[in-house]
Amino acid sequence: MTTTFIILGALIIVALTAYATYLVIQIRKQQQRKIELQQQQAAAAKAKSDELLDNIRYIATAMLDGRCELSEGVMRIAKLFQLVGMAELVEKQYPATFAHFEIIKAHPIKEQRKGLDKQQRMKLDFARMRSEGELESQILEEAKLLSEFTPSSLH
Repeated sequence: MTTTFIILGALIIVALTAYATYLVIQIRKQQQRKIELQQQQAAAAKAKSDELLDNIRYIATAMLDGRCELSEGVMRIAKLFQLVGMAELVEKQYPATFAHFEIIKAHPIKEQRKGLDKQQRMKLDFARMRSEGELESQILEEAKLLSEFTPSSLH
């Protein structure tokens, strides 16, 4: 009878050990999948960030070539920097661009602009043109830098 209990006890211990080993293996697999998923997400985020930074460089070049209006370029660049999460970092490095953006960021566009009366549109246009006139040369200088922008240039 004692031998039966010893064998039964040994079988229970072996079964529990096997189950514990199985659970540990499952946890390791789950952790590995989690790490792989995080790496994939990080790679996707980096690819998206790189694409947005390429767009910033393209817009800056278009501004320099005259293919993009100054205010439109500033608006797009500032919003792209916000999407990348770098607006606060670059704001001090490109003060004229962000100063102009602060003036025009609330200006309505497309259908909203069409809904304004003529006097309101003229008032907004005057503010935009005055800012463009005051900051144009500085914005274009900053656009030269932005056309070659890399995140490492922030340091």
